[in-house]
Amino acid sequence: MSTRLKVYVGYDSREDIAWQVCRLSLNRHASIPVEVYPLRQDTVRELGLYTRPQDKGAATEFSLTRFLVPYIAAHEGWTVFVDCDFLFTTDIARLLDSLDPAKAAYVVQHDYVPRSASKMDGQVQTTYPRKNWSSFMVFNGAHPAIKALTPDVVNTQSPAYLHRLSWVEDKDLGALDLGWNFLEGEYDKPEQVPPAIHYTNGGPWFPNCQDVDFADLWIAEKARFEKTLETA
Repeated sequence: MSTRLKVYVGYDSREDIAWQVCRLSLNRHASIPVEVYPLRQDTVRELGLYTRPQDKGAATEFSLTRFLVPYIAAHEGWTVFVDCDFLFTTDIARLLDSLDPAKAAYVVQHDYVPRSASKMDGQVQTTYPRKNWSSFMVFNGAHPAIKALTPDVVNTQSPAYLHRLSWVEDKDLGALDLGWNFLEGEYDKPEQVPPAIHYTNGGPWFPNCQDVDFADLWIAEKARFEKTLETA
């Protein structure tokens, strides 16, 4: 396996700052070369990889394009997809040490009921099986199940089929520690800072989310990002 890791961050034009901060937090902690790319819907449409009709009801612009990531990455090693509303607080290389090459993919296998009926940005909070499993995925590009996750599958299968990971058998799906997709606001705040904080109900880039758990960490990372603009 190559020591260079490709990470694709879901990009939503309404939350550019979330992507910028997520990317910085990934790069700042990484001990190995990490290639971080924004997964933009307009780009994959221009490439002819994504042909589904526009879904105005989708929560994000990358709701379904995330499943194109292993096809886009086009290599045999591990590739990561992550929502833009994440903050990494540790070295993502730590994740690779525990991965079994016999598995097709790894996710945090959440089992919870959302605590609120709506998200902080006003969107309706829905409940469905395997909710939030697909917000952080580690794909094994060498596995047959991942090779079979082609643009044709992504463009024709139902959102439920894709998000519930029906494209991989349960036996081929690995489980990550909860900290790699810690759902802020859904789990009680732990004493130790999780490796990857997911502001799934709305992060500090929204005016009404300034006091969520670990908001101070995200705000500090945003300040670092702004410093990079000053010195660019």
